[in-house]
Amino acid sequence: MAETVIRSEIAGKVWKIEVPAGGRVAADEPILILESMKMEIPVNAPVDGTVTEILVAEGDTVAEDQILARLG
Repeated sequence: MAETVIRSEIAGKVWKIEVPAGGRVAADEPILILESMKMEIPVNAPVDGTVTEILVAEGDTVAEDQILARLG
């Protein structure tokens, strides 16, 4: 399986990491939750796979289009 890069669609803050590195995830399952303008926005896996790397921590501020995680 090719690596899939997960990017932020919005600028915001990492509120919660739902699936840690090494965890399995199904397509459309949230990997992490971002907070922006008092709203919680899930960042979902586009495909089934294993989270190979989480590049942010809870509380981090992220920019739009920033790489958040990788799936393998």
